[in-house]
Amino acid sequence: MIALSLAEIAEIVGGRLHRTDGAERVTGGVEFDSRRLTEGGLFVALPGEHVDGHAFAARAVADGAAGVLAAREVDAPAVVVPPLPPGQAHERSVALAGDTDGSGAAVLAALATLARHVVTELSRDELTVVGVTGSSGKTSTKDLIAQLLEPLGPTVAPPGSFNNELGHPWTALRADETTRHLVLELSARGPGHIAELAAVAPPRIGVVLNVGSAHVGEFGSREGIAKTKGELVEALPEDGVAVLNVDDPLVAAMASRTRARVVGVGEGPAATVRAADVTLDEQARASFRLVTPAGEAAVTLPLFGEHHIGNALAAVAVALELGCPVAEVARRLSAVERRSARRMEVRTRTDGVTVVNDSYNANPESTRAALKTLASMSARRRRSWAVLGVMGELGADSVSAHDEIGRLAVRLNISRLVVVGGGDPAVAAMHHGASHEGSWGEESVLVPDTDAALALLHEELRPDDIVLVKASKVAELWRVADALLGEGGHA
Repeated sequence: MIALSLAEIAEIVGGRLHRTDGAERVTGGVEFDSRRLTEGGLFVALPGEHVDGHAFAARAVADGAAGVLAAREVDAPAVVVPPLPPGQAHERSVALAGDTDGSGAAVLAALATLARHVVTELSRDELTVVGVTGSSGKTSTKDLIAQLLEPLGPTVAPPGSFNNELGHPWTALRADETTRHLVLELSARGPGHIAELAAVAPPRIGVVLNVGSAHVGEFGSREGIAKTKGELVEALPEDGVAVLNVDDPLVAAMASRTRARVVGVGEGPAATVRAADVTLDEQARASFRLVTPAGEAAVTLPLFGEHHIGNALAAVAVALELGCPVAEVARRLSAVERRSARRMEVRTRTDGVTVVNDSYNANPESTRAALKTLASMSARRRRSWAVLGVMGELGADSVSAHDEIGRLAVRLNISRLVVVGGGDPAVAAMHHGASHEGSWGEESVLVPDTDAALALLHEELRPDDIVLVKASKVAELWRVADALLGEGGHA
Protein backbone atom coordinates (compact mmCIF):
# COMPACT_ATOMS: atom_id res chain seq x y z
CA MET A 1 0.00 0.00 0.00
CA ILE A 2 1.08 3.60 -0.40
CA ALA A 3 2.25 5.16 2.85
CA LEU A 4 -0.52 6.92 4.77
CA SER A 5 -0.85 8.22 8.32
CA LEU A 6 -3.65 7.03 10.56
CA ALA A 7 -5.06 10.55 10.40
CA GLU A 8 -5.16 10.36 6.59
CA ILE A 9 -6.81 6.94 6.73
CA ALA A 10 -9.42 8.23 9.17
CA GLU A 11 -10.23 11.09 6.82
CA ILE A 12 -10.46 8.77 3.80
CA VAL A 13 -12.82 6.25 5.43
CA GLY A 14 -14.79 8.70 7.55
CA GLY A 15 -13.61 7.18 10.82
CA ARG A 16 -12.40 8.65 14.09
CA LEU A 17 -9.03 8.34 15.77
CA HIS A 18 -8.76 6.37 18.99
CA ARG A 19 -5.74 6.33 21.33
CA THR A 20 -3.69 8.24 18.77
CA ASP A 21 -3.20 11.69 17.32
CA GLY A 22 -2.99 10.03 13.91
CA ALA A 23 0.73 10.62 13.35
CA GLU A 24 1.59 6.92 13.03
CA ARG A 25 2.28 6.01 9.41
CA VAL A 26 1.22 2.82 7.72
CA THR A 27 4.15 1.75 5.57
CA GLY A 28 3.62 -2.01 5.51
CA GLY A 29 0.88 -4.33 4.32
CA VAL A 30 -2.80 -4.41 5.22
CA GLU A 31 -3.77 -7.69 6.87
CA PHE A 32 -6.76 -9.21 8.67
CA ASP A 33 -4.57 -12.08 9.92
CA SER A 34 -2.33 -10.67 12.65
CA ARG A 35 0.22 -13.44 12.04
CA ARG A 36 0.95 -12.06 8.56
CA LEU A 37 1.52 -8.46 9.53
CA THR A 38 4.78 -6.78 8.65
CA GLU A 39 6.42 -3.86 10.41
CA GLY A 40 4.37 -0.69 9.93
CA GLY A 41 1.33 -2.57 8.66
CA LEU A 42 -2.38 -1.91 9.22
CA PHE A 43 -4.33 -4.58 11.10
CA VAL A 44 -7.94 -4.96 9.96
CA ALA A 45 -10.07 -6.20 12.87
CA LEU A 46 -12.79 -8.50 11.54
CA PRO A 47 -15.10 -10.92 13.35
CA GLY A 48 -14.54 -14.57 12.55
CA GLU A 49 -16.46 -17.77 12.99
CA HIS A 50 -14.55 -18.61 16.18
CA VAL A 51 -12.60 -15.47 17.18
CA ASP A 52 -12.98 -11.71 16.79
CA GLY A 53 -10.04 -9.81 15.34
CA HIS A 54 -10.64 -6.92 17.75
CA ALA A 55 -9.28 -9.17 20.52
CA PHE A 56 -5.90 -9.28 18.74
CA ALA A 57 -5.54 -5.53 18.15
CA ALA A 58 -3.13 -4.82 21.00
CA ARG A 59 -0.96 -7.80 20.12
CA ALA A 60 -0.84 -6.74 16.46
CA VAL A 61 0.45 -3.29 17.39
CA ALA A 62 2.92 -4.76 19.90
CA ASP A 63 4.23 -6.94 17.08
CA GLY A 64 4.86 -3.92 14.87
CA ALA A 65 1.59 -2.80 13.29
CA ALA A 66 1.20 0.97 12.99
CA GLY A 67 -2.47 0.82 13.92
CA VAL A 68 -5.82 -0.90 13.60
CA LEU A 69 -8.89 -0.45 11.41
CA ALA A 70 -11.73 -1.36 13.75
CA ALA A 71 -15.47 -1.18 14.30
CA ARG A 72 -15.16 -0.36 18.00
CA GLU A 73 -12.59 0.97 20.46
CA VAL A 74 -9.65 -1.33 21.13
CA ASP A 75 -6.59 -1.26 23.36
CA ALA A 76 -4.36 0.14 20.61
CA PRO A 77 -4.01 3.10 18.20
CA ALA A 78 -6.95 2.75 15.84
CA VAL A 79 -9.24 4.24 13.24
CA VAL A 80 -12.76 3.40 14.39
CA VAL A 81 -15.19 3.29 11.47
CA PRO A 82 -18.87 4.29 11.61
CA PRO A 83 -21.61 1.62 11.50
CA LEU A 84 -23.50 0.92 8.31
CA PRO A 85 -27.27 1.20 7.82
CA PRO A 86 -28.91 -2.18 8.61
CA GLY A 87 -29.62 -3.06 4.95
CA GLN A 88 -26.05 -2.43 3.80
CA ALA A 89 -24.64 -4.19 6.87
CA HIS A 90 -26.64 -7.35 6.16
CA GLU A 91 -25.56 -7.46 2.52
CA ARG A 92 -21.85 -7.23 3.37
CA SER A 93 -22.09 -9.53 6.39
CA VAL A 94 -22.85 -12.45 4.08
CA ALA A 95 -19.16 -12.45 3.11
CA LEU A 96 -18.04 -12.88 6.74
CA ALA A 97 -18.70 -15.84 9.00
CA GLY A 98 -19.50 -14.67 12.51
CA ASP A 99 -20.52 -11.10 11.67
CA THR A 100 -23.66 -11.14 13.79
CA ASP A 101 -23.80 -7.44 14.64
CA GLY A 102 -22.70 -5.84 11.37
CA SER A 103 -19.37 -4.65 12.77
CA GLY A 104 -17.45 -6.63 10.19
CA ALA A 105 -19.55 -5.17 7.42
CA ALA A 106 -18.62 -1.67 8.56
CA VAL A 107 -14.91 -2.54 8.50
CA LEU A 108 -15.29 -4.12 5.05
CA ALA A 109 -16.93 -0.96 3.74
CA ALA A 110 -14.07 1.14 5.12
CA LEU A 111 -11.52 -1.25 3.61
CA ALA A 112 -13.20 -0.86 0.22
CA THR A 113 -13.14 2.93 0.53
CA LEU A 114 -9.45 2.87 1.43
CA ALA A 115 -8.69 0.57 -1.52
CA ARG A 116 -10.57 2.86 -3.90
CA HIS A 117 -8.48 5.82 -2.72
CA VAL A 118 -5.19 3.96 -3.12
CA VAL A 119 -6.02 2.60 -6.57
CA THR A 120 -7.23 6.01 -7.75
CA GLU A 121 -3.98 7.60 -6.64
CA LEU A 122 -1.86 4.91 -8.27
CA SER A 123 -3.90 5.00 -11.49
CA ARG A 124 -2.95 8.64 -11.96
CA ASP A 125 0.55 7.34 -12.65
CA GLU A 126 1.25 4.02 -14.42
CA LEU A 127 -1.04 1.44 -12.75
CA THR A 128 -3.35 -0.55 -15.05
CA VAL A 129 -6.20 -2.45 -13.42
CA VAL A 130 -7.39 -5.61 -15.18
CA GLY A 131 -10.66 -7.20 -14.09
CA VAL A 132 -11.71 -10.78 -14.94
CA THR A 133 -15.15 -12.33 -14.58
CA GLY A 134 -17.13 -15.27 -15.93
CA SER A 135 -19.03 -18.30 -14.71
CA SER A 136 -15.93 -20.49 -14.88
CA GLY A 137 -12.22 -20.08 -15.54
CA LYS A 138 -11.75 -16.77 -13.68
CA THR A 139 -8.96 -17.95 -11.42
CA SER A 140 -7.02 -19.79 -14.12
CA THR A 141 -7.29 -16.79 -16.45
CA LYS A 142 -6.25 -14.37 -13.73
CA ASP A 143 -3.19 -16.52 -13.10
CA LEU A 144 -2.35 -16.61 -16.82
CA ILE A 145 -2.71 -12.85 -17.20
CA ALA A 146 -0.45 -12.23 -14.21
CA GLN A 147 2.25 -14.51 -15.61
CA LEU A 148 2.18 -12.81 -19.00
CA LEU A 149 2.33 -9.33 -17.47
CA GLU A 150 4.99 -9.88 -14.79
CA PRO A 151 7.92 -9.48 -17.22
CA LEU A 152 6.45 -6.12 -18.26
CA GLY A 153 6.53 -4.72 -14.73
CA PRO A 154 5.59 -5.46 -11.09
CA THR A 155 2.20 -7.21 -11.02
CA VAL A 156 -0.21 -7.88 -8.17
CA ALA A 157 -2.89 -10.59 -8.34
CA PRO A 158 -4.86 -12.39 -5.61
CA PRO A 159 -3.92 -15.86 -4.40
CA GLY A 160 -6.43 -18.51 -5.44
CA SER A 161 -10.01 -17.27 -5.77
CA PHE A 162 -9.84 -14.40 -3.30
CA ASN A 163 -12.48 -12.45 -5.20
CA ASN A 164 -15.20 -11.22 -2.82
CA GLU A 165 -15.86 -8.15 -0.67
CA LEU A 166 -12.84 -8.99 1.47
CA GLY A 167 -10.39 -10.42 -1.04
CA HIS A 168 -10.95 -7.70 -3.62
CA PRO A 169 -9.91 -4.66 -1.53
CA TRP A 170 -7.25 -6.68 0.31
CA THR A 171 -5.61 -7.51 -3.03
CA ALA A 172 -5.95 -3.94 -4.32
CA LEU A 173 -4.19 -2.66 -1.20
CA ARG A 174 -1.15 -4.82 -1.98
CA ALA A 175 -0.38 -2.42 -4.84
CA ASP A 176 2.09 0.39 -4.24
CA GLU A 177 4.02 3.00 -6.21
CA THR A 178 6.07 0.31 -7.97
CA THR A 179 3.07 -1.72 -9.17
CA ARG A 180 2.29 -1.53 -12.88
CA HIS A 181 -0.47 -4.13 -13.18
CA LEU A 182 -3.24 -5.04 -10.75
CA VAL A 183 -5.09 -8.17 -11.93
CA LEU A 184 -8.36 -8.81 -10.10
CA GLU A 185 -10.97 -11.54 -10.22
CA LEU A 186 -14.58 -10.43 -9.74
CA SER A 187 -17.29 -12.78 -8.48
CA ALA A 188 -20.95 -12.16 -7.64
CA ARG A 189 -23.70 -13.66 -5.52
CA GLY A 190 -26.31 -11.42 -7.09
CA PRO A 191 -27.02 -8.36 -9.27
CA GLY A 192 -24.92 -5.30 -8.51
CA HIS A 193 -22.05 -7.16 -6.86
CA ILE A 194 -19.64 -6.87 -9.78
CA ALA A 195 -20.47 -3.19 -10.17
CA GLU A 196 -19.60 -2.69 -6.50
CA LEU A 197 -16.28 -4.50 -6.83
CA ALA A 198 -15.44 -2.57 -9.99
CA ALA A 199 -16.03 0.65 -8.09
CA VAL A 200 -13.45 -0.41 -5.48
CA ALA A 201 -10.70 -0.81 -8.10
CA PRO A 202 -11.90 0.73 -11.38
CA PRO A 203 -10.58 -1.42 -14.25
CA ARG A 204 -9.21 -0.13 -17.54
CA ILE A 205 -9.27 -3.61 -19.09
CA GLY A 206 -12.18 -5.95 -18.44
CA VAL A 207 -12.31 -9.64 -19.43
CA VAL A 208 -15.56 -11.63 -19.61
CA LEU A 209 -15.00 -15.33 -20.23
CA ASN A 210 -18.39 -17.00 -20.36
CA VAL A 211 -21.92 -17.15 -19.02
CA GLY A 212 -22.79 -20.56 -17.62
CA SER A 213 -25.08 -22.12 -15.04
CA ALA A 214 -23.01 -21.41 -11.92
CA HIS A 215 -25.24 -19.69 -9.32
CA VAL A 216 -28.26 -19.81 -11.63
CA GLY A 217 -30.29 -20.60 -8.52
CA GLU A 218 -29.47 -17.14 -7.19
CA PHE A 219 -29.77 -15.24 -10.49
CA GLY A 220 -32.83 -17.02 -11.88
CA SER A 221 -31.52 -17.58 -15.42
CA ARG A 222 -28.41 -17.45 -17.58
CA GLU A 223 -29.68 -14.11 -18.89
CA GLY A 224 -29.70 -12.85 -15.31
CA ILE A 225 -26.14 -14.04 -14.88
CA ALA A 226 -25.16 -12.30 -18.13
CA LYS A 227 -26.70 -9.05 -16.94
CA THR A 228 -24.53 -9.15 -13.82
CA LYS A 229 -21.33 -10.28 -15.53
CA GLY A 230 -21.78 -7.40 -17.97
CA GLU A 231 -21.50 -4.92 -15.12
CA LEU A 232 -17.74 -5.25 -15.57
CA VAL A 233 -17.72 -3.90 -19.13
CA GLU A 234 -20.17 -1.17 -18.14
CA ALA A 235 -17.59 0.03 -15.61
CA LEU A 236 -14.84 0.47 -18.19
CA PRO A 237 -13.81 3.98 -19.28
CA GLU A 238 -14.07 5.21 -22.85
CA ASP A 239 -10.34 4.66 -23.35
CA GLY A 240 -10.54 1.17 -21.84
CA VAL A 241 -10.64 -2.27 -23.45
CA ALA A 242 -13.30 -4.97 -23.14
CA VAL A 243 -11.97 -8.46 -23.89
CA LEU A 244 -14.98 -10.62 -24.73
CA ASN A 245 -15.27 -14.31 -25.58
CA VAL A 246 -17.23 -13.97 -28.81
CA ASP A 247 -17.74 -17.75 -29.01
CA ASP A 248 -20.31 -17.26 -26.23
CA PRO A 249 -23.35 -15.35 -27.62
CA LEU A 250 -24.30 -13.93 -24.22
CA VAL A 251 -20.78 -12.55 -23.78
CA ALA A 252 -20.52 -11.28 -27.36
CA ALA A 253 -23.74 -9.32 -26.81
CA MET A 254 -22.04 -7.32 -24.03
CA ALA A 255 -20.22 -5.29 -26.72
CA SER A 256 -23.27 -3.03 -26.84
CA ARG A 257 -23.04 -2.33 -23.10
CA THR A 258 -19.62 -0.68 -22.99
CA ARG A 259 -18.00 2.58 -24.03
CA ALA A 260 -14.66 0.80 -24.26
CA ARG A 261 -13.04 -0.63 -27.35
CA VAL A 262 -13.93 -4.32 -27.79
CA VAL A 263 -11.45 -7.09 -28.55
CA GLY A 264 -13.10 -10.43 -29.32
CA VAL A 265 -11.35 -13.69 -28.47
CA GLY A 266 -12.26 -17.25 -29.39
CA GLU A 267 -11.86 -19.96 -31.97
CA GLY A 268 -14.51 -18.68 -34.37
CA PRO A 269 -13.99 -16.27 -37.31
CA ALA A 270 -15.49 -13.33 -35.40
CA ALA A 271 -12.59 -13.29 -32.94
CA THR A 272 -9.85 -10.66 -33.22
CA VAL A 273 -7.49 -12.86 -31.21
CA ARG A 274 -8.16 -16.50 -32.03
CA ALA A 275 -6.82 -20.04 -31.93
CA ALA A 276 -6.56 -22.00 -35.18
CA ASP A 277 -5.44 -25.55 -35.98
CA VAL A 278 -6.05 -26.79 -32.43
CA THR A 279 -4.67 -30.20 -31.45
CA LEU A 280 -4.46 -32.07 -28.13
CA ASP A 281 -1.70 -34.38 -26.99
CA GLU A 282 -2.34 -37.56 -25.00
CA GLN A 283 -2.41 -35.53 -21.78
CA ALA A 284 -5.11 -33.17 -23.18
CA ARG A 285 -2.64 -30.30 -23.50
CA ALA A 286 -3.53 -27.98 -26.36
CA SER A 287 -1.37 -26.68 -29.19
CA PHE A 288 -2.63 -24.09 -31.64
CA ARG A 289 -1.73 -21.33 -34.02
CA LEU A 290 -2.25 -17.95 -32.33
CA VAL A 291 -3.73 -15.50 -34.81
CA THR A 292 -3.78 -11.76 -34.00
CA PRO A 293 -3.85 -8.48 -35.94
CA ALA A 294 -0.18 -8.07 -34.99
CA GLY A 295 0.90 -11.44 -36.37
CA GLU A 296 0.82 -15.17 -35.70
CA ALA A 297 2.78 -17.59 -33.52
CA ALA A 298 2.69 -21.22 -32.41
CA VAL A 299 1.57 -21.98 -28.84
CA THR A 300 1.79 -25.20 -26.84
CA LEU A 301 -0.02 -24.89 -23.52
CA PRO A 302 1.46 -26.86 -20.61
CA LEU A 303 -1.98 -26.90 -18.93
CA PHE A 304 -4.35 -29.87 -18.95
CA GLY A 305 -7.66 -29.44 -20.77
CA GLU A 306 -8.93 -27.94 -24.00
CA HIS A 307 -10.98 -25.42 -22.03
CA HIS A 308 -7.76 -23.55 -21.20
CA ILE A 309 -7.57 -22.31 -24.80
CA GLY A 310 -10.23 -19.68 -24.17
CA ASN A 311 -8.55 -18.63 -20.93
CA ALA A 312 -5.21 -18.33 -22.73
CA LEU A 313 -6.66 -16.24 -25.56
CA ALA A 314 -8.12 -13.78 -23.06
CA ALA A 315 -4.72 -13.49 -21.35
CA VAL A 316 -3.05 -12.98 -24.73
CA ALA A 317 -5.41 -10.13 -25.60
CA VAL A 318 -4.59 -8.36 -22.34
CA ALA A 319 -0.83 -8.79 -22.80
CA LEU A 320 -0.98 -7.50 -26.39
CA GLU A 321 -2.92 -4.44 -25.26
CA LEU A 322 -0.20 -3.68 -22.72
CA GLY A 323 2.61 -3.84 -25.24
CA CYS A 324 3.91 -7.41 -25.32
CA PRO A 325 4.87 -8.60 -28.85
CA VAL A 326 3.05 -11.62 -30.28
CA ALA A 327 6.13 -13.85 -30.40
CA GLU A 328 6.99 -13.05 -26.79
CA VAL A 329 3.41 -13.65 -25.65
CA ALA A 330 3.45 -17.06 -27.33
CA ARG A 331 6.78 -17.94 -25.73
CA ARG A 332 5.60 -16.97 -22.26
CA LEU A 333 2.26 -18.73 -22.72
CA SER A 334 4.04 -21.95 -23.59
CA ALA A 335 5.90 -21.78 -20.27
CA VAL A 336 3.09 -20.83 -17.85
CA GLU A 337 2.41 -22.76 -14.65
CA ARG A 338 -0.71 -23.71 -12.75
CA ARG A 339 -0.65 -21.40 -9.74
CA SER A 340 -3.90 -22.08 -7.89
CA ALA A 341 -4.47 -25.36 -6.08
CA ARG A 342 -7.13 -27.97 -6.86
CA ARG A 343 -7.77 -26.76 -10.38
CA MET A 344 -6.87 -29.45 -12.91
CA GLU A 345 -3.92 -30.35 -10.69
CA VAL A 346 -2.44 -33.51 -12.20
CA ARG A 347 -0.11 -35.78 -10.22
CA THR A 348 0.96 -39.40 -10.72
CA ARG A 349 1.69 -41.89 -7.94
CA THR A 350 4.60 -44.29 -7.95
CA ASP A 351 2.26 -47.08 -9.07
CA GLY A 352 1.24 -45.10 -12.15
CA VAL A 353 -2.20 -44.01 -10.91
CA THR A 354 -2.82 -40.43 -12.05
CA VAL A 355 -5.02 -38.14 -9.95
CA VAL A 356 -6.65 -35.12 -11.57
CA ASN A 357 -7.62 -32.89 -8.65
CA ASP A 358 -10.19 -30.37 -9.86
CA SER A 359 -12.03 -30.31 -6.55
CA TYR A 360 -11.97 -26.59 -5.80
CA ASN A 361 -15.43 -26.01 -7.26
CA ALA A 362 -17.87 -27.29 -9.87
CA ASN A 363 -20.69 -26.21 -12.15
CA PRO A 364 -22.13 -27.96 -15.22
CA GLU A 365 -19.80 -26.21 -17.67
CA SER A 366 -16.59 -26.83 -15.74
CA THR A 367 -17.59 -30.42 -15.00
CA ARG A 368 -18.24 -31.10 -18.68
CA ALA A 369 -14.82 -29.64 -19.50
CA ALA A 370 -13.15 -31.78 -16.83
CA LEU A 371 -14.86 -34.96 -18.07
CA LYS A 372 -13.80 -34.23 -21.65
CA THR A 373 -10.25 -33.76 -20.41
CA LEU A 374 -10.42 -37.07 -18.55
CA ALA A 375 -11.69 -38.80 -21.70
CA SER A 376 -8.84 -37.34 -23.73
CA MET A 377 -6.21 -38.29 -21.17
CA SER A 378 -7.47 -41.88 -21.05
CA ALA A 379 -7.78 -42.30 -24.82
CA ARG A 380 -4.77 -44.63 -24.97
CA ARG A 381 -6.81 -47.33 -23.23
CA ARG A 382 -6.15 -46.21 -19.65
CA ARG A 383 -9.01 -47.05 -17.28
CA SER A 384 -10.69 -43.79 -16.23
CA TRP A 385 -12.56 -42.94 -13.03
CA ALA A 386 -14.73 -39.87 -12.44
CA VAL A 387 -15.34 -39.21 -8.75
CA LEU A 388 -18.01 -36.51 -8.75
CA GLY A 389 -20.14 -34.77 -6.13
CA VAL A 390 -22.68 -32.01 -5.88
CA MET A 391 -22.68 -28.99 -8.17
CA GLY A 392 -24.16 -26.31 -5.93
CA GLU A 393 -26.46 -23.34 -6.41
CA LEU A 394 -28.23 -24.57 -9.56
CA GLY A 395 -31.76 -23.90 -8.34
CA ALA A 396 -34.65 -25.62 -10.08
CA ASP A 397 -32.33 -27.04 -12.74
CA SER A 398 -30.20 -28.96 -10.25
CA VAL A 399 -31.67 -32.44 -10.77
CA SER A 400 -31.65 -32.23 -14.58
CA ALA A 401 -28.11 -30.76 -14.60
CA HIS A 402 -26.75 -33.60 -12.46
CA ASP A 403 -28.62 -36.16 -14.58
CA GLU A 404 -27.03 -34.77 -17.74
CA ILE A 405 -23.52 -34.97 -16.26
CA GLY A 406 -24.07 -38.64 -15.44
CA ARG A 407 -25.20 -39.31 -18.99
CA LEU A 408 -22.23 -37.40 -20.40
CA ALA A 409 -19.82 -39.61 -18.47
CA VAL A 410 -21.29 -42.60 -20.30
CA ARG A 411 -21.18 -40.93 -23.73
CA LEU A 412 -17.51 -40.06 -23.17
CA ASN A 413 -16.72 -43.71 -22.38
CA ILE A 414 -15.50 -43.00 -18.86
CA SER A 415 -14.78 -46.41 -17.34
CA ARG A 416 -16.20 -45.88 -13.85
CA LEU A 417 -18.31 -43.18 -12.21
CA VAL A 418 -18.32 -42.77 -8.43
CA VAL A 419 -21.04 -40.37 -7.31
CA VAL A 420 -20.48 -39.07 -3.77
CA GLY A 421 -23.36 -37.81 -1.62
CA GLY A 422 -26.20 -40.22 -2.10
CA GLY A 423 -28.45 -38.42 0.38
CA ASP A 424 -28.90 -35.49 -2.01
CA PRO A 425 -31.60 -36.13 -4.66
CA ALA A 426 -29.75 -34.00 -7.20
CA VAL A 427 -26.52 -35.92 -6.68
CA ALA A 428 -28.40 -39.19 -6.90
CA ALA A 429 -29.75 -38.03 -10.27
CA MET A 430 -26.19 -38.08 -11.61
CA HIS A 431 -25.92 -41.78 -10.81
CA HIS A 432 -29.38 -42.56 -12.17
CA GLY A 433 -28.66 -40.63 -15.37
CA ALA A 434 -25.54 -42.68 -15.97
CA SER A 435 -27.29 -45.92 -15.12
CA HIS A 436 -30.05 -45.25 -17.67
CA GLU A 437 -27.73 -44.09 -20.48
CA GLY A 438 -26.65 -46.78 -22.90
CA SER A 439 -25.70 -50.12 -21.39
CA TRP A 440 -24.23 -48.89 -18.12
CA GLY A 441 -25.01 -50.69 -14.89
CA GLU A 442 -22.32 -51.43 -12.32
CA GLU A 443 -20.02 -48.88 -13.97
CA SER A 444 -21.76 -46.19 -11.89
CA VAL A 445 -21.77 -46.38 -8.09
CA LEU A 446 -23.59 -44.10 -5.65
CA VAL A 447 -21.84 -43.76 -2.27
CA PRO A 448 -22.84 -41.73 0.79
CA ASP A 449 -19.61 -39.92 1.59
CA THR A 450 -15.89 -39.47 0.95
CA ASP A 451 -14.94 -42.37 3.25
CA ALA A 452 -17.07 -44.74 1.20
CA ALA A 453 -15.61 -43.38 -2.03
CA LEU A 454 -12.08 -43.91 -0.74
CA ALA A 455 -12.86 -47.44 0.42
CA LEU A 456 -14.10 -48.31 -3.06
CA LEU A 457 -11.10 -46.71 -4.77
CA HIS A 458 -8.59 -48.37 -2.47
CA GLU A 459 -10.19 -51.72 -3.27
CA GLU A 460 -10.52 -51.36 -7.03
CA LEU A 461 -7.90 -48.95 -8.37
CA ARG A 462 -5.23 -50.55 -10.53
CA PRO A 463 -1.82 -49.24 -11.68
CA ASP A 464 -2.05 -46.79 -14.59
CA ASP A 465 -5.68 -45.85 -13.83
CA ILE A 466 -6.56 -42.17 -14.03
CA VAL A 467 -8.95 -40.56 -11.52
CA LEU A 468 -10.76 -37.23 -11.83
CA VAL A 469 -12.05 -35.71 -8.57
CA LYS A 470 -14.51 -32.83 -8.93
CA ALA A 471 -17.39 -31.22 -6.99
CA SER A 472 -18.42 -27.95 -5.41
CA LYS A 473 -16.40 -26.89 -2.38
CA VAL A 474 -19.13 -27.90 0.08
CA ALA A 475 -18.57 -31.57 -0.85
CA GLU A 476 -14.92 -31.42 0.28
CA LEU A 477 -13.90 -34.00 -2.33
CA TRP A 478 -10.38 -32.65 -2.13
CA ARG A 479 -10.12 -35.08 0.78
CA VAL A 480 -10.40 -37.93 -1.73
CA ALA A 481 -7.68 -36.51 -3.96
CA ASP A 482 -5.34 -35.83 -1.04
CA ALA A 483 -5.87 -39.28 0.40
CA LEU A 484 -5.20 -40.95 -2.93
CA LEU A 485 -1.94 -39.07 -3.12
CA GLY A 486 -1.04 -39.96 0.47
CA GLU A 487 -1.48 -36.42 1.82
CA GLY A 488 -4.55 -37.03 3.95
CA GLY A 489 -4.58 -40.82 4.17
CA HIS A 490 -2.97 -43.86 2.62
CA ALA A 491 -3.34 -44.88 -0.99
